[in-house]
Amino acid sequence: MEQELYDKLIKEGRTFMHRMHSDLDWQSDQELKKPQPPLTKAAMSDRITDLPKNFKGLAKDSNLTQLLIKRKSSRVYTKEDIDLSSLSYLLWATQGVKAIRGNNYATLRTVPSGGARHPFETYLIVRQCSDIPGGLYQYLPMTHQLSFIKTIENLDETIDRSVCNQTWVTKANFLFIYTFVAYRCEWRYGIDAHRPAMIDLGHIGENLYLAAAALNLGTCGIAAFDGDYLNNLIGLDGDEEFTVYAQSLGTISQDNQKAEDAFYNFLKEE
Repeated sequence: MEQELYDKLIKEGRTFMHRMHSDLDWQSDQELKKPQPPLTKAAMSDRITDLPKNFKGLAKDSNLTQLLIKRKSSRVYTKEDIDLSSLSYLLWATQGVKAIRGNNYATLRTVPSGGARHPFETYLIVRQCSDIPGGLYQYLPMTHQLSFIKTIENLDETIDRSVCNQTWVTKANFLFIYTFVAYRCEWRYGIDAHRPAMIDLGHIGENLYLAAAALNLGTCGIAAFDGDYLNNLIGLDGDEEFTVYAQSLGTISQDNQKAEDAFYNFLKEE
């Protein structure tokens, strides 16, 4: 890459991180009284699975300090089953709806979001769950359900390609895929919508880390993914809605640290 182009792209990245466009005179679509977009996306299929809502039976750690200590990225998975109750808890912890404000004006969820816009959708590539078949799913937060989108042939190959050939992800039980529905927050915040939305995405990722730690499971945030490939896999237009983040999640060994240390043995050789 030419140095001039590299410097230009660096500058664009820094500009994106600036706080607000306070020097511009504009009105959002909300201020212009345009119709509010839907709070969530409709189900993409009629194959619906109800998720358990009672988490009292789950063996989980509720000590926040211990969860913060346990929280880490895990890239070594043992390929044991995870049940639907555990998956339900993970989905609720990251995007669960606790209440609806006004006449469907906003959702109050388990994660914060600027203006309660919650502009993200959750999709899952399910590789190994004891209660549902493998394939591609959509999470429906308003009803706490899963919508089955389609079967995926060659699951491991699809997952591997999705994350730019990071083969270790193919041993995870799930690949969480987060997409950005742009107008959901642009309606309110206009040209200032995008930077705080990325902050909100961090809240979701951290909640998945903490929920995984509570269930003694492992997760790892993944920035190196093939967005175009995942958009096509899910059936997104890549403009109004597109992939912005992914996290692997799976079972880990009791002595996970030794397994993780072995994973990084290559660093000792450099």
